[in-house]
Amino acid sequence: MRLSIAVLPGDGVGPEVTREAERVLRTVAELHGHELEISHHAIGATAVETTGDPLPAETLRACLASDAVLLGAVGAPGTETLLPAKRPEAGLLALREACGAFANLRPARAHEALVDCSPIRPEIVRGADVLIVRELLGGLYFGEPRGIDPTEAFNTMRYTAGEIERVARVAFEAARGRRRRLASVDKANVLEVSRLWRGVVSRVARDYPDVEVENLYVDACAMLLVADPRRFDVLLTENLFGDVLSDEAAALTGSLGMLPSASIGGRVDIYEPVHGSAPDIAGRGIANPIGAIASAAMLLRHTAGLDEEARDVEEAIRLALDAGYRTPDLGPGRAVSTTEMGELIAQAVAELADVRYAYHAV
Repeated sequence: MRLSIAVLPGDGVGPEVTREAERVLRTVAELHGHELEISHHAIGATAVETTGDPLPAETLRACLASDAVLLGAVGAPGTETLLPAKRPEAGLLALREACGAFANLRPARAHEALVDCSPIRPEIVRGADVLIVRELLGGLYFGEPRGIDPTEAFNTMRYTAGEIERVARVAFEAARGRRRRLASVDKANVLEVSRLWRGVVSRVARDYPDVEVENLYVDACAMLLVADPRRFDVLLTENLFGDVLSDEAAALTGSLGMLPSASIGGRVDIYEPVHGSAPDIAGRGIANPIGAIASAAMLLRHTAGLDEEARDVEEAIRLALDAGYRTPDLGPGRAVSTTEMGELIAQAVAELADVRYAYHAV
């Protein structure tokens, strides 16, 4: 298979973690005979510094011409005073909109080796495995009009029935491939948009009688996500709620650095770790690359259709963690750097491929 990937390292720790994700992707390609065409482009504060634009036209053209985008992170200190259109985050929102990636998949799984890293008691978090499906192109982040002056600011939350239905169907299909349970998250007791959301999701649910559905207010969901996370399978929610809940779900994994994401459904898929640019640790070689590497596994599965290769990467992550290797965010263990963790996971991928080859040879 030939796969074209636009890598946008971005800001802060972005270049460090995407370098390790790229290392793992190249290992997979070499082992299985796939051809990778990888190009690197600027986004975020790095792009503002060099071009004055958080999403340069050259970067956008390269992304739209690729099969997938692998993004590191955006954001840097001092950019808060820039005009909204010049801030790093504006480049990310514009990229998502241009690619049309409306469904954001954010899995959060409690690895057995890390249950003691979670602030939640092990007996509560053990076995938790949640997929958050977040609508990505609507709601407050894209609502119009927007306005601000020294005394007042406003944003508009807006959704159409069609926007809700398309992401709901992605979530229901995902639930069918998992444990067939879906919780739709809203604030229908207060927001008209949420009442529309609940109505559309209830209508779509009739097409999936094999999926158990519940409706939850976002505040109740936030509490249950840490009090009883194993009750959840797939969480479906709008943009802002999904942003907050998926960061909260990091508590299940032990670190925000563990969480991957895939933004799918449009012209080009986008893959990125959930964590931010973490400028305070950038350049120190201590960032956790697992979120970025797991995002690369999602790229193999969702864009390339290489499920076996994706499972190898995810299993390699588990093997590295089971062996006790830890970046500093994961607490005590066999301490490793960003690069060393990437090398260990790439090596485990190669060993898994060798085992499979030997098994088939027999």
